[in-house]
Amino acid sequence: MPDLGSAVVYYIVFLLSTTLHEAGHAWAALLGGDLTAYHGGQVSLDPRPHIRREPFGMVVLPILSVLVSGWPMGFASAPFDRIWALHHPKRAGWMALAGPAANLSLVLVAGGGLHVGMLVGGFDTPGSAGFDHLVAAQDGWGGPAFFLSVLFSMNLLQAFFNLLPLPPLDGSAAIPVLLSDGPAQRYQRFLLQNGQTFAIVGMLIAWRVFDVIFGPIFLTAIRLLHWGRF
Repeated sequence: MPDLGSAVVYYIVFLLSTTLHEAGHAWAALLGGDLTAYHGGQVSLDPRPHIRREPFGMVVLPILSVLVSGWPMGFASAPFDRIWALHHPKRAGWMALAGPAANLSLVLVAGGGLHVGMLVGGFDTPGSAGFDHLVAAQDGWGGPAFFLSVLFSMNLLQAFFNLLPLPPLDGSAAIPVLLSDGPAQRYQRFLLQNGQTFAIVGMLIAWRVFDVIFGPIFLTAIRLLHWGRF
């Protein structure tokens, strides 16, 4: 069983990251003219509306998985109007991209915090870096180093995993942004009608593919974080 303190940090980061991800979807939908998530309370950084919508995916599953394996697995969703998405496929595409963008914003926040820690001498470049130890910490700085490392790494993973162009991930729903109006609407209709049919296969392929591509992404992020040092 993993260390309880580490498990709590992982779950807190999961809750924060997933809440911001879904709030990003909901906020973008509101800007695009769909009030569904707004009326459901999901345009909020308060995790409670998101937990009420997906209690198993936001609480039960991630807590169980983090206690058993040390890694929180879960899910959440923001409601949207399918008719709105069909009539405005590009707006729906931007809504899909807003979730990963929210995760990337947390990567930047965590990276900024790690840089500040290095500037003031609390953190240093480690001999080797890992998911939850991106910096070497001086005495008394271990907690912030662990939290910021997990925040950086988990949000980097969430962002790029969700950007894979496979249903039910956000990357598949974002494709209309790249298409002209006619093909975008036809693609959106196909996705709305068939997305759930391909969801399980899409997730299986995504996990296989992501194992291959995330390593280089993570290594590049570490090198950028420790630019000129690592």
